[in-house]
Amino acid sequence: MSVVNKIIVDAKKESRSVLSEIEAKEVLKDYGIPVIAGILAANEEETVFHAEKMGFPVVLKVVSPQVTHKSDAGGVKLNLKNAAEVKRAHQEIMAKVRESCPEAEIKGILVQPMALSGRELVVGAMQDPLFGPVVMFGLGGIFVEVLKDVAFRLAPINREEARDMIRQIKGYPVLEGVRGEPACDLEAIEEIIVKVSKLIYEQKETISEIDINPLFGYTKGVIAVDARMVLITE
Repeated sequence: MSVVNKIIVDAKKESRSVLSEIEAKEVLKDYGIPVIAGILAANEEETVFHAEKMGFPVVLKVVSPQVTHKSDAGGVKLNLKNAAEVKRAHQEIMAKVRESCPEAEIKGILVQPMALSGRELVVGAMQDPLFGPVVMFGLGGIFVEVLKDVAFRLAPINREEARDMIRQIKGYPVLEGVRGEPACDLEAIEEIIVKVSKLIYEQKETISEIDINPLFGYTKGVIAVDARMVLITE
């Protein structure tokens, strides 16, 4: 059984329709998409231990099947620079999540390195009821949340189609570099869009939504900082 199939089968056995961030990133890795990996800590002591072993700064994220929007529930702490900050952040996450989602089953805390700042991008995909598998690309942050500056294509697509998608958005000049800002690695972005389109197409019977947000774009390479996947339920 492939990594993807095992993750999906295990989730469905537990009657879960949303993969954890850890599981979603494992699926992405299986398709050759670079991710910021992390370690699941079961308690406060493990969280501090893994953070110290990993090296600061780190990020903490709650892992719970019932908490799909972690930031909204107070389940994310960024740029923690020492053990004391990690310990305090762990306590705050547990308290806030239990307050905002008292029914949530908390599996633990994901400890991961703090990503180097890059251009915030978003790559997504879905099973459209009319058109079938569709892939989406846009700039992250305000561009996607407020301006809805995104492009869509039917999946799967090739590199040329991915290149056209990137150039279709209004914010494309930002990727080329403006006002002294460095340009992004457009070829790396193209590759990720193609791979996500392949993933949503090949998993059209099992995965209904994919959301990589943010995907950080650098002058060389890209990396998925967060990921969310929703399964098709019968």
